[in-house]
Amino acid sequence: MILSEVRDYLKQRGQCTLSDVALHFDTDANVVRGMLDIWIRKGKVEKRSATASCGTSCQSCDPATTEVYFWAEATKPSEQKVNVPLPGNCDHS
Repeated sequence: MILSEVRDYLKQRGQCTLSDVALHFDTDANVVRGMLDIWIRKGKVEKRSATASCGTSCQSCDPATTEVYFWAEATKPSEQKVNVPLPGNCDHS
């Protein structure tokens, strides 16, 4: 997995969770997070939570399933709705 492959995958999907990317490339979520952070610093990717309360209240979800990444070059991700399935144990849907 190289940086351009992560870029191409996210551009193709538009948005996806950290766990989606890690599963696709069969690698650790922290490795993928580091690569996505590079794209964030370049202004090409935006990171958001699946819901406004993710990571702040119950803490029962794996962060990799609630971190949602958008390819920001073509659209304004801040205006897009997060469209990912929430974990089954999430009560914030």
